[in-house]
Amino acid sequence: MRAWVFVVALVFVGQPLWAADAATNDDYCRWQAENFAIQQPLCGLQGDPERGRKIAADSHAGNCLACHKMPIDEEPFHGTVGPPLLGVGARYTAAQIRLRIVDEQQINPMTIMPGFYRDPKLANRVAEEFWGKTFLTAQQVEDVVAYLVTLK
Repeated sequence: MRAWVFVVALVFVGQPLWAADAATNDDYCRWQAENFAIQQPLCGLQGDPERGRKIAADSHAGNCLACHKMPIDEEPFHGTVGPPLLGVGARYTAAQIRLRIVDEQQINPMTIMPGFYRDPKLANRVAEEFWGKTFLTAQQVEDVVAYLVTLK
């Protein structure tokens, strides 16, 4: 009987019951990908390269170093799962880098890289505390973009 009630509730509510009370990110800005890029900065924000570097190195924020080699010498361990980001600013435009950070699956559906600013409504198998949230804020994404374009 209990499973039946859950299924009926799921059909009528449209989401798991535990997600119904989750906080949503009201600051989420919609974005549009065209030609493998997001041309406009998220929410019209301007990024700061210094903040972006800190976010990239922070294991509780962007944590880019977990998968990528980067010119952040003060951190001893760099990942090798993703491509090195040395010179990424010479290979891609800010718009192309933005899409890769926001939702790499738009480019490579088989990637293991998370979408750091993917629509929270598309989340799947997310811990309860993260329902309705993006991994990074729009400002943090723009900061990381601003930093990565400096890597020539």
